[in-house]
Amino acid sequence: MTVTPVLPLTAIAADACSSPLARAAIAAHSADSLARSLKALADPARLRIISIVSAHADQEACVCDLTDQLTLSQPTISHHLKVLVDAGFLTRAKRGTWSYYSLVPGSLSAVAEVLTSV
Repeated sequence: MTVTPVLPLTAIAADACSSPLARAAIAAHSADSLARSLKALADPARLRIISIVSAHADQEACVCDLTDQLTLSQPTISHHLKVLVDAGFLTRAKRGTWSYYSLVPGSLSAVAEVLTSV
């Protein structure tokens, strides 16, 4: 029969496993909001839509500008536009038979600011 030697235990301070926070962590409601925003942006077609709209001089594009550049059906483009409008990245203005989409000022920089502070 082999006896395993017992090693002495070393006392560890309670705070030894973590360092103090250098800044406040993101609040739960802010994390939920950011996750919804990122989910809206986390699609290649939606990122292209944002890029196309922001590439226009006045950061506004007619829906016809989008359908000409995307290889998606019109209903699919409409769905993506609705997601971006609901998430607060784009606004929609109807002029005659066309809809024009523009970036909401500060919407992308707000996401970027939160990401750089995380």
